[in-house]
Amino acid sequence: MTVQLITPADAFAAALRGSPCCVHGLGHPPTEVPANRWRLDADAGDQALLSRCQGATVDIGCGPGRMTYALMRQGVKAMGIDVVDEAVRQARERGAPALLRDVFGRLPGEGRWETALLADGNIGIGGDPVRLLRRVHDVIARDGRVVVDLAEPGGPVTLHRIGLEVEGRRSRAFPWALVPADQIELLAEAASLRVLEVTDHVGRWFATLEKDA
Repeated sequence: MTVQLITPADAFAAALRGSPCCVHGLGHPPTEVPANRWRLDADAGDQALLSRCQGATVDIGCGPGRMTYALMRQGVKAMGIDVVDEAVRQARERGAPALLRDVFGRLPGEGRWETALLADGNIGIGGDPVRLLRRVHDVIARDGRVVVDLAEPGGPVTLHRIGLEVEGRRSRAFPWALVPADQIELLAEAASLRVLEVTDHVGRWFATLEKDA
């Protein structure tokens, strides 16, 4: 039986609409995409991450907008971007400003954002964390910062070709990276950033970076 191939964006969209979805390529067994959690409001761990955001914040890979919405509720100017139509639709429906954009394309406010947020492991976008951090370096202001959600310490940065399975269909493979917290300093240095802090909040690891003077 031939499995129907779909785009990663279509697979994520189905997951955001409530269909169970799993990731192949990060290890065995496949891991579940936590789309149900992303559709909820920001929890205590999310708030600990968001407390590192200062000033106008661009939420890269915003999904259904829980982080962007939480920042807006706190009176912080924020905008989400995502490459999945359904994510942007759900974010806007929730009340979070969001645009259909790729981080590697031109963004509104480029070079003026005070914080760039990479939540939920989104430092893995594109499978090349240094390239992504260099791009984010150009997105933030001279005195801006990058707030990053990381994997727990231990082991090297790992690069993967992953695929999503949802509703009996598989997505084509796409690149992704996993970045342990104790590897972020070297990646930041390669992107002309420096680490201000690395924090463990109840087993969830965050880092705050700024431009290297």
